[in-house]
Amino acid sequence: MRRIGAVYVTNDTGEIMIEKSTEIRHSQGSRGLSAAIALTLGGMLTLSPFQSGHTEPASQTDAVRHFQIPAQALEDALNAFIEASDWQVGFPAGLAKNARSNVVNGDYLPQQALEILLRGTGLSYRLTGRNSVTLQTAPSSRSTDLTTMSAVMVSGKRQYDATDPFNKDYSVPNTSFATKTDTPIMETPLNVQVIPKAVLDDNQAIKIDQAVKYVSGVTTGQAAGGLTDQVTIRGFYNYNLFRNGFRIDASGPEGTRNMANVQSLEVLKGPAAMLYGRVEPGGMLNIVTKKPLDTAYYAFQQQFGSFDLFRSSLDATGPVTDNKDLLYRMNLAFEKSGSFRENVDYDKLFVAPVLQWNISPATTALLELEYRKENNVYDLHARPLIIDGTRADGSWINPRLADIPRERNLMEDNRNHVEDKLIGLNLTHKFNDDWVLTEQLNIQLLDRDRVVMLPGTLQADQRTLNRRLLTSDFFTNDSYFTTTNLTGHFDTGFLKHTLLIGGDYYLQDINSVGYSSTAASTIDIYNPVHTGNPPIDPTTRASQSFHTQTDFYGIYLQDQIKLPYNVHVMGGFRYQNVEQYDVLAGTVGQKADAVTPQVGVLWQPINWLSLYGNYVENFGVTNGNLTSDKSFLPPETAEQWEVGFKTAFFEDRLTSTVAYYQLTKRNIATTDLLNPSFAVATGEAQSRGVEVDVKGEILPGWNAIATYAYTETEVLKENNPNNIRVGGGFRGIPKHTSTLWTTYDFQQESLRGFKVGAGLELVSDKKATFDNHDFSFAGYGVIDLLAAYTRTVAKTNVTLQLNVTNLLDKEYVHDGFAMPFQTRATWGTPRSFMGSVKVEF
Repeated sequence: MRRIGAVYVTNDTGEIMIEKSTEIRHSQGSRGLSAAIALTLGGMLTLSPFQSGHTEPASQTDAVRHFQIPAQALEDALNAFIEASDWQVGFPAGLAKNARSNVVNGDYLPQQALEILLRGTGLSYRLTGRNSVTLQTAPSSRSTDLTTMSAVMVSGKRQYDATDPFNKDYSVPNTSFATKTDTPIMETPLNVQVIPKAVLDDNQAIKIDQAVKYVSGVTTGQAAGGLTDQVTIRGFYNYNLFRNGFRIDASGPEGTRNMANVQSLEVLKGPAAMLYGRVEPGGMLNIVTKKPLDTAYYAFQQQFGSFDLFRSSLDATGPVTDNKDLLYRMNLAFEKSGSFRENVDYDKLFVAPVLQWNISPATTALLELEYRKENNVYDLHARPLIIDGTRADGSWINPRLADIPRERNLMEDNRNHVEDKLIGLNLTHKFNDDWVLTEQLNIQLLDRDRVVMLPGTLQADQRTLNRRLLTSDFFTNDSYFTTTNLTGHFDTGFLKHTLLIGGDYYLQDINSVGYSSTAASTIDIYNPVHTGNPPIDPTTRASQSFHTQTDFYGIYLQDQIKLPYNVHVMGGFRYQNVEQYDVLAGTVGQKADAVTPQVGVLWQPINWLSLYGNYVENFGVTNGNLTSDKSFLPPETAEQWEVGFKTAFFEDRLTSTVAYYQLTKRNIATTDLLNPSFAVATGEAQSRGVEVDVKGEILPGWNAIATYAYTETEVLKENNPNNIRVGGGFRGIPKHTSTLWTTYDFQQESLRGFKVGAGLELVSDKKATFDNHDFSFAGYGVIDLLAAYTRTVAKTNVTLQLNVTNLLDKEYVHDGFAMPFQTRATWGTPRSFMGSVKVEF
């Protein structure tokens, strides 16, 4: 029980009645509730006397109703309120002009919903009948005509609206990614973190790596010259992204994910093969895209910044028909930019229309399209490694990077063209309140052509770099993915079940035709003269070409059981079959199948604390290496143990997760010592550590994210004759990482609309070699800043924003590796600025 304050209301004669406290019962997350006629979270609201006659308090005569009204122009919100409540609302012409409503999403008495709708608009209301009100300007002082209203008991919980484009919450209470069911995170015995739209907007994130650093244990690499989204989770590299639960496989410089239609990012830590099949064991990144809204919303944003960045984006959504059975959304983005690197530029076009058909109250169909076209320069950030020699044990003497400016590009104008098309169809049917069937189909057709020049060794003068054109290729990656899921809720005695039965099929067809060059090409690293790419050799096509088709079949079952005393048990398993076909050779290659279980237990002794643990197994990539008997190696496998706790305060607005895990990966391909031309699956590696994630609203207007990860990696088994990897850590994985991001929206009336923010990223040193040579890239710290101002003009919100990245212009290596014959050191972006003008209405 929480005592909110005292309520004073006059009776119909205007006589002052005695004060009586009003109480409201709430569950965790009920921050949005208010009690009956005269209660708001901010304290007391005085109502004018009823116009005529005695009118009973609405709290005693009206039923609770469901309201789903997004933030919008107040006049439109009032129309939605009238439609949902059957109340009458009158107001003088122009009174609601230029005002915006709050979100109302949940089950409320009509008068409670109206209170929330008007909060902060400067308007109040007076009752003119049992189901009618008139709006008026909020009084500046409380009336002295008071009466008593009986106590009202209301129960409920916070309703988070992820689709509201004006939502500023940093903490998300629910996600369906980890379990494929809509489950509160506090009841999920897995470690899942969500980066909502508010965080993406505050950071002006136009690439994934700008946002995922705010999840502990997640780092990003710059593979393929930064032209792919390489995410590392719990020490293991992951080239696979998921979009609304569908796999997106990357195998090269296929471009980075466009953020124009991204609603949020979700990170599931640890193996996820039970629900999603073949994945890397560290975890998964899921991209949640924007869906159509039934209320019109339009936004245009113009961004401009350092290195000739120019980016325009458009977001438009709303109903197509008057009855709102047909909804649409359109996202467009065009980006053109240079780079702090020499001879590097980018051109990107993105179009994403969505159409939603509400066939009936029980059935919905969603058609999605995406088109992406990019023209980028393939920049590997080559920087030669200089060593003064090797010792008897093979270790390097005085290894160091060549002392050249970070902006220097030692390769040529290597172009990378990408055209990517996606078609998605989602069908949802509710048999009743307990059983739901979903069917999803995704088709992705990607075409790419590129030129790739790689660095070689330094010549004896330690300034002339040998270069070679590795390939000029034409590449297609076509994938077809479908999944069917049946979700049901039922009870067996005192056990409450959420059952998931599903299956999926994934077909990937990759075709590549490539050529190499045999001509020599060199460059002076201290005084470079660019001479262009050497010619390709057409006779090399056979060795550079391949065509494979891979089929993945899977069926799975999962049961989430709620026991008495807030104990939650989740268990399930998946059967997976994988088969790869070599089209050029006309033979079946890799074949494998496996059963992968998963189990988790969570106990919520009090509503703000959850204790959890899980054990999961993984079915990884199929090894392409051959054994000495010419058979393929078995797939990689993994297992993980994890324990931790979660907290949620202020109605889930401030949440945290603390976890300890141990993750072991097996069947890694290593050299066959008896026949070095082949491999054996005896490699083993381990990652373990502690992760802390805290995010949300600390005080009104003050949001923050704080993360820390301690990641200890180790190679356990390796068939290298000198065992120079065993006992060492993974390349590129820092042992300590930490981030802090905080913003403040000024609450004072004179400063309302202003926002400031700052961020700090700390990364310890990271191993630069694939073996145990003593050479690492130094740790670093980077500071970012934010300043923004939002002004409402007519019914339009105009936001001016400026972000500063790497404020102190720190020079550091973000990612890379070191080898004598090829070294890459991807430098972090120097101090840069990004400005934005955003118009929303």
